[in-house]
Amino acid sequence: MPIPKIHESEYRFCLIMWEHEPVTAVELVKLCQNQLGWKRTTTYTVIKRLGERGVLQNNNGTVTSLISKDEAQAGEIEELVEKKFGGSLPAFIAAFTRHQDMSDDELDEIQHMIDRIRKGE
Repeated sequence: MPIPKIHESEYRFCLIMWEHEPVTAVELVKLCQNQLGWKRTTTYTVIKRLGERGVLQNNNGTVTSLISKDEAQAGEIEELVEKKFGGSLPAFIAAFTRHQDMSDDELDEIQHMIDRIRKGE
């Protein structure tokens, strides 16, 4: 099942939700007011939209996610790789690393990921 699109402002909302869930809608209003400068109506609109798209659920005023942060990030990466690199993960990695200064620790971490994938972990 494809991950629903989460737009940038919605993603900032989701970061707050993921950090505090389960969280009441009233508490989310306060958090979004403090952290994002949103009005109450904006927060409730985003809760409604994300609920309709299957990103979260609002059950009697308690908001919980239906999609994890990791799932949302993976969906964004998949979309980026498909749109900008024709679905080629090596082309994406080449473009990303071409303009990045990577430390030995970062390179080692990436190599460990590759090794675990090869081992089927």
